[in-house]
Amino acid sequence: MTNHWVDIKNADLVLVMGGNAAEAHPCGFKWVIEAQTRRKAKLVVVDPRFTRSAAVSDFYAPLRSGSDIAFLGGVINYLLDNDKIHHEYVRRYTNVSYLVREDFAFEDGIFSGYDAAQRKYDRESWDYEIGEDGFVISDPTLTHPRSVYRLMKQHYARYTPALVKDVCGTSEEDFITVCEAIAATATPDKTMTILYALGWTQHTTGSQTIRAMAMIQLLLGNMGRVGGGINALRGHANVQGITDMNLITNMLPGYLRLASDGEQDWQAYLDARSPKPLRPNQMSFWQNFPKFRVSLAKALYGGAATAENNFRYDWFPKLDKPYDVLQMFENMHQGKMNGFICQGFNPLAAVPCVQKVGEGLAKLKFMVVVDPLVTETSEFWANYGVYNNVEPSGIETEVFRLPSTCFVEENGSFTNSSRVLQWHWKAADPPGEAKSDLQIIAGIFYRLRRLYEQEGGTFADPVTNLTWDYGQPLAPSPEELAKEFSGRALADLPDPKDPTKILVKAGDQLAGFAQLRDDGTTASGNWLYCGSWSQDGNLMARRDTADPSGLGFYPQWGFAWPANRRVLYNRANCDTAGKPWDATRQTIAWNGTRWAGNDVPDMRPDAAPELDVGPFIMLPDGVGHLFALKGMAEGPLPEHYEPFETPLGINPLHPENPLATSNPGARLFEYDAKQLGSAEDFPYVGTTYRVTEHQHFWTKNVRSSAVLQPSQFVEVDEELAAEKGIAAGDLVKVTSKRGRILAVAVVTKRLRPLDVHGRRVHTVGIPIHWGFVGVAKPGFLANRLTPFVGDANSQTPEFKAFLVNVEKV
Repeated sequence: MTNHWVDIKNADLVLVMGGNAAEAHPCGFKWVIEAQTRRKAKLVVVDPRFTRSAAVSDFYAPLRSGSDIAFLGGVINYLLDNDKIHHEYVRRYTNVSYLVREDFAFEDGIFSGYDAAQRKYDRESWDYEIGEDGFVISDPTLTHPRSVYRLMKQHYARYTPALVKDVCGTSEEDFITVCEAIAATATPDKTMTILYALGWTQHTTGSQTIRAMAMIQLLLGNMGRVGGGINALRGHANVQGITDMNLITNMLPGYLRLASDGEQDWQAYLDARSPKPLRPNQMSFWQNFPKFRVSLAKALYGGAATAENNFRYDWFPKLDKPYDVLQMFENMHQGKMNGFICQGFNPLAAVPCVQKVGEGLAKLKFMVVVDPLVTETSEFWANYGVYNNVEPSGIETEVFRLPSTCFVEENGSFTNSSRVLQWHWKAADPPGEAKSDLQIIAGIFYRLRRLYEQEGGTFADPVTNLTWDYGQPLAPSPEELAKEFSGRALADLPDPKDPTKILVKAGDQLAGFAQLRDDGTTASGNWLYCGSWSQDGNLMARRDTADPSGLGFYPQWGFAWPANRRVLYNRANCDTAGKPWDATRQTIAWNGTRWAGNDVPDMRPDAAPELDVGPFIMLPDGVGHLFALKGMAEGPLPEHYEPFETPLGINPLHPENPLATSNPGARLFEYDAKQLGSAEDFPYVGTTYRVTEHQHFWTKNVRSSAVLQPSQFVEVDEELAAEKGIAAGDLVKVTSKRGRILAVAVVTKRLRPLDVHGRRVHTVGIPIHWGFVGVAKPGFLANRLTPFVGDANSQTPEFKAFLVNVEKV
């Protein structure tokens, strides 16, 4: 979230799209109700299904699953064509006036630099024109044909209401109604917030969908504003935290990118991630990359990491390619992995294509499952009859189950969608011989290190030299780890403004990431969390309910990263002179000498407005990017591409170019390309979702939840049910190219068929919660049906738009 949960109450318009907040986030949804009742805010829902969110909305519009970019592109075109933009904000706080390189081009769905054989882009042309002074060239008149404004306007001119109707199935009348509601927030006294979740991210174009919505919010002047922003609703209690700590293979904690194989030079690695300003006076978080990265190295290797050895850059992995979850299971399926430690993860249920995942697990020599519960993954080898029909005798994988505690059985912290770290305390002892994840991982590490020390091994140094100075090495405490990721001084830190004074004493906890150094005198396991456990104590444990602003900031409740900031980019909440656009919804303001107010400034506090320092300080030009430069895998401007399993067979925007049918930048493995179905055999669109009564795959182990929602079902619209002779309660078979499930049919008005590009498109709704273990009635894993392909940028698997057939059993 750029903003936070409570801030939803400050919006004038709430758009729920790519999510179902009322169902999937019922506690947080109270802030939407608060906005409706107290601010008379409007709630608009755009979704393939008439959801519980839609049921309490002021307006609902349907669209075909997988067509969100076409819809949002239409909104961008409407705003530009009708001049419904926040002009001062857009001109001063976005790159709308900057000139793009002459060799940038877009033709028939493909951007310049495409290599069809590799399914990859050379992105060099997706950049600005740079002047002799090293700064970007701009055209304040917005008339230059290569200005971002002109390129954007040209690109989205195709996205008319008629095209939206043709691609999305949304009527022109409904679409215009949504556009008008959105456009009404282009004025300085109005803001809109957007709430999205996996309904956007779990597409092969998920990242670009979110980009399109960010562009809309920039055009409206809603980024950095109270009641505005782009707000991702996280599903699990600690999804945000696991992302921040980057327990994935191509990142380090705090979103610090790992090096590639070609980056063997330490200084070149740092320089590539420390962008130089593209405009005068600009500041950027990432100019501090060396401080973040060196402090992380010191947290991991302590005295072994020094400036003389480049802080052990040689001990960190270098990637020949991203090893995301899809690549990992591709390697496993090819027999290229021997072992797999599966901690708090149920991939047989959570990764697409059960057939491929199961075959991959069966090729391992061993698998270690660390989990409080029996999971489908830990039992993948067992024959559960029709639900998991496998032959155990043919599987040689040795499975070890290590029962762990759950969160209520240990101290620790959660980070919620609002970026707020909150400490929680142990409420019960674990059953039996269950151990905490800390004990289990510490035990594995300690024994591995001892083996390396005794017997040697390939590349042992990064293991044998890892700092491990906890009070109880086999059972580090959560408090020790929390202090470590927050950070401390390793030597006395002099005040940069007065070197005769000591800012932080050696051994003391740091107050924030601004105190991190790149000379090896500070250590921090995650720069984003720096200051969460300061010399004043555990700020995550704060529970002060004071709200001086009345806007729901609660600055002394927990700790929001970074720097306890509650609204990111809050400098944009003010005009160019530093005066709030809306005095009733103020984050910060310029008081004549510094930025101050109700929030921690997302800006150097003494940067006077006349210096024209941009508010988007994560970027080297300090402005919001309507044109995304080189950051996206498939293009700098979002473009509609069909799902890899499309009910249309073509991309209506580019019917003559098969390269542009589906995302040209998305990776597709050879095995999985053969597992894609066509509309001739599988004529309906399948989409997965969750229900309030269950929490993913956990609560089928809870008897009360199993009683509330006892058996697996799928939703079918009334027209399709009539065609197929299906009545409510009938058992139906849903099949895709990859597998089948059996479930009870719920015949409903919540789904409606849509007329899309000359076809009648029906959607089948498939809840995800059932499997073959637990106390609930056995069911089928929904990902038996889903394709093994993901978003081109994040590799998030496609679960929201694939092809199925439905038959009465």
